[in-house]
Amino acid sequence: MSFILTTPLYYVNDKAHLGSTYTTLACDTLARFYRLEGRKVIFITGVDEHGQKIQRTAIKSGKTPQEHCDTITENYLNLWKNWDITYDRFIRTTSPKHKIIVEQFFKRVQSSGDIYIGYQKGWYCVECEEYKEVSTKDDKPSCSVHMKDLEWRDEENLFFRLSKYQSQIENLISQPNFLFPKSRRKEIINFVAGGLKDFSISRINVPWGIPVPGFKGHTFYVWFDALLGYLTAIIDDGGEINIERLNQSGWPETLHVIGKDILRFHAVYWPAMLISAGLKVPKTLFGHGFLTSEGQKMGKSLGNVLDPMKFLESYGQDSVRWYLLRNIHFGKDGDYQQKRFVELINNDLANTIGNMINRTTSMSRKWFSNSIPTYDKKLPNDNFLINKSTATINEVRDNLTGLKFLEASESILELSRIANVYINEKAPWKLIKDEDKKQEVGNIIYDVLEVSRIIGVLLKPILPNLSKKILNQLSIQDDISYWKDHLDWGKLKSGQLLPQPQPIIKKLEINGTL
Repeated sequence: MSFILTTPLYYVNDKAHLGSTYTTLACDTLARFYRLEGRKVIFITGVDEHGQKIQRTAIKSGKTPQEHCDTITENYLNLWKNWDITYDRFIRTTSPKHKIIVEQFFKRVQSSGDIYIGYQKGWYCVECEEYKEVSTKDDKPSCSVHMKDLEWRDEENLFFRLSKYQSQIENLISQPNFLFPKSRRKEIINFVAGGLKDFSISRINVPWGIPVPGFKGHTFYVWFDALLGYLTAIIDDGGEINIERLNQSGWPETLHVIGKDILRFHAVYWPAMLISAGLKVPKTLFGHGFLTSEGQKMGKSLGNVLDPMKFLESYGQDSVRWYLLRNIHFGKDGDYQQKRFVELINNDLANTIGNMINRTTSMSRKWFSNSIPTYDKKLPNDNFLINKSTATINEVRDNLTGLKFLEASESILELSRIANVYINEKAPWKLIKDEDKKQEVGNIIYDVLEVSRIIGVLLKPILPNLSKKILNQLSIQDDISYWKDHLDWGKLKSGQLLPQPQPIIKKLEINGTL
């Protein structure tokens, strides 16, 4: 059965920032990992292109909404191409196929008796595309997220009977494997405990959206429309666009990775909509935190928005991937700090891992005819590095399964630290002076080179480019599509010629330039 993995469908009000890139890189790492584990993966990403905010943004820029969406969506596509994001399907909510799925889904929900006409009255945030509960007596309350004035609305809408599914949603969110991390689960449990209220699924006088069949002047509310993008992407496999085919594609074996700010829509509204339509709910949701810059929330007005393309051009994929995945507990808020960024790349990648490989391959070339030494199994061996490597492999696989990217990265780094200590304590540069110790030196060098190989393999889902560089330093072609056999100890070929050592990554200067 396929494993379906989704990023959020990014809202195309503006081009991508480092926060959305962080989410996508994390999902890319997970997709690569599961493919290496031998699973069939459907990695979905895409864009949400409807709503009043997009309509207004387009008008301000002198474009039609479709022209605006085309421009921003192209930016996303180019960005993911440059970052080597290995997605399988990219969904645009303006696609004709998506319109078909939305209409089919709405018909099913309508048949369940869960749609009715009502009036929505209250303060609305166009930026959030949602109504806000306001307790202030101010004449003009503002959104606490976007710090912009709310707009008063009093209009006819179509409503979905969310309240009907109170007990089913309570049961769902109480399940231990549905919603992660635990802190997010508590937030949602508290929200649901307050009582679910029906929510509007249409807007009037917002032409930039999918028209609601049978209700003139109504277009689907952007969230009702966008959440269905996941289904469209799953079903759009080259066959018939019919929602009846959903379960043939791997659903509900699905993991939605989303930002904590949109968790309520995914953990409450989305499952209720699916139940109403007679469909199964996704297996797991994971709500991660926000990314800030030097302790401040990023924003154009503050001038601290981190442009992912500039980061890529300045530092390369490996550096940025390592910092985001190694430095931030996925699920918690994270902060980009320039000094910390430089220190991590230099200490972890250039020094701890890079120097271990370079000095060990240099010694092997110098003392063993530019080759990997032969390993003599007859010599005593306490199996220290073998046991530590096996433990690290298990830790990495367990941590990546649990979306613990920091812990997985730290396990790999710790294996390198241990190998560095090991070779320092064995001091082969001293032993080699005694001709009778040459085979003992050969075993030491082989063991550390084998650790280097395993590190290269383990880094493949996290730092695919750096992984390739490490394996190439050991004369290994990076043709690993299924890694189980490659993680067994002793796969390094004795007598294999080694290339001239090269730094696997350039050190960064303290000012952040290469």
